[in-house]
Amino acid sequence: MTTVAPPWAYTLQLPHDPRAPGIARKTLREVLRSHGMAQLTDTTELLTSELVTNAYRHSRGSYGLRLRAMGADRVRLAVWDSNPTVPAPFGPPPGGNAEYGRGLFLVRMCAERWGAYVLGGGGKVLWAECAEKSDCPW
Repeated sequence: MTTVAPPWAYTLQLPHDPRAPGIARKTLREVLRSHGMAQLTDTTELLTSELVTNAYRHSRGSYGLRLRAMGADRVRLAVWDSNPTVPAPFGPPPGGNAEYGRGLFLVRMCAERWGAYVLGGGGKVLWAECAEKSDCPW
């Protein structure tokens, strides 16, 4: 069986469609399984779900997901969209019965590293890294 050693990368262009986050999660699971990194699936799937859902909710156009191996036990996922507004630095979750705002807090809590930047031609990228020894409480 032929395998591709890190670094490798996959890019998925997603339409502004409520089914797209689920498709992104399924694709992520298959990529990690295929590259022998299934141990990263739970945390990376949570991070992907939150970042892709954020792109769906806060932009009007298509958006994308890039998954890249950073070594044998670390992946970086990046989600870009057309909205140039970078959210507050993944601050504390909203209190009470707030319906939105917890996703980026989860990213901050579960990612090994995370960040964001504005794209020169408009839009932004939110990214997170997940390693085998994640301290994610979930």
